[in-house]
Amino acid sequence: MIYLDHNATTPVLPEVILAMQQTWERAFGNPGSRHAAGRKARQVLDDARERIASLVQASPDEVIFTSGGTESINLALRSFARGRTGVAVLPPGEHPATDETVRSLAGQGIEPWRPTLNTAGQLVPSSLDDVPWDRALFGTALLAHNETGVVQELAPLLEACQHAGIPSHVDAVQAVGKIPVAFHDLGCTTMSLAAHKFGGPRGIGALLVRSKARLTSQLTGGHQERELRPGTEPVALAVGMATALEICVRNHEVRSRHCESLRDLLQIGLLQQAGPAIVNGAGAPRLPNTLNIAFPGCQADALLVALDLANICCSLGSACASGSTQPSPILVAMGCPEDVLASSLRLSLGPQNTRDEILQAIDQIARIVTQLRARR
Repeated sequence: MIYLDHNATTPVLPEVILAMQQTWERAFGNPGSRHAAGRKARQVLDDARERIASLVQASPDEVIFTSGGTESINLALRSFARGRTGVAVLPPGEHPATDETVRSLAGQGIEPWRPTLNTAGQLVPSSLDDVPWDRALFGTALLAHNETGVVQELAPLLEACQHAGIPSHVDAVQAVGKIPVAFHDLGCTTMSLAAHKFGGPRGIGALLVRSKARLTSQLTGGHQERELRPGTEPVALAVGMATALEICVRNHEVRSRHCESLRDLLQIGLLQQAGPAIVNGAGAPRLPNTLNIAFPGCQADALLVALDLANICCSLGSACASGSTQPSPILVAMGCPEDVLASSLRLSLGPQNTRDEILQAIDQIARIVTQLRARR
């Protein structure tokens, strides 16, 4: 099997599995309990929080553990919108966790306002001039797009939010662990991340919250996590998250060069052997591991099935929208023509991939693309 779907989830790193196993054995207590086992668990949890904070340039008291990116986004945006009406400012084609949350707020009188993207998927700063900032409640955007890999320049949006005196959220789920991310430097109010995107376990993420920000818990039942996320903290998962992030940050340059070289090899090979092909987002900075590519003349659904049968794992876009029959919103926003919308695949690499795997993938994808085109 050749796994090219790392933007959906990543294999848990062996060091992470070991660290979690040791935590389950040595710090099994409830971190809220007032005895030796509880204090040990609390110490381990606090240590994991401090490690994560230092790696993303935040303070430990700004790290709120959640179940993952989706919960983090919901906690931030629903808190910003609570009991208010107005406009939510967000680019088109955001992750479903953001889009669906904003859509669900329509019933309380909140409407989305979408700045414009260019054909490479980048925010057009001048389109922010048209935002009705006097009615805006919050702004939110992806730092790195989960489908195209395009890394967004968020300063214009975040500065506009600051000028308007409204909070802002950054969805850094796909960015953290792949590119350097500094919470305080971004200047946002909140930021979301998820462990399973960078070699950590599923079931844990974090929302970074500025110390002076006022959020409201969306759950009831306890006082954990600054009273923002009730429930017994998963200590071992927190340790796994911290361990995975440390490995990614420590090995960033090597991992980044490795993934980018294989991504470029894959891109060049497919353009040459499976052409005509179009790289979506090619004119913008992209994550080093992500290739979104269209093969006009093919149907992406059929291509995905054929690749699965050939033991190549990839996707059409966000795994959270895998049941949708609609064209990718981000590609629509980028103005892609119909044949590109219908034939685009996301191929996302990881440090475990090898050159031999990529060469095999090029041959297999080119063969299948040729076969599918011949059947039309």
